[in-house]
Amino acid sequence: MSVTAEKKTEIIKDNARVSGDTGSPEVQVAILTERIRNLTEHFKDHHKDNHSRRGLLMMVNKRRNLLAYLKKKDVQRYNDLIQKLGLRK
Repeated sequence: MSVTAEKKTEIIKDNARVSGDTGSPEVQVAILTERIRNLTEHFKDHHKDNHSRRGLLMMVNKRRNLLAYLKKKDVQRYNDLIQKLGLRK
């Protein structure tokens, strides 16, 4: 259900702006997107798991806020990121 350390390292490497970058909005959104996808799969089997659903909603809201911030700061980076992650505008 959670993102493994190897997968997280791979996501960071793919989305980092510079070497050692773990806190940029791009990296944070990519990790949240992976966690959201994992939880979405979890809910296909456990549709009554409302405690995890609350966590999912909080992650979706955090990702939305980070994307709004990135769009405000740099539209090109925002467009590149949503295209790369397969998110809709």
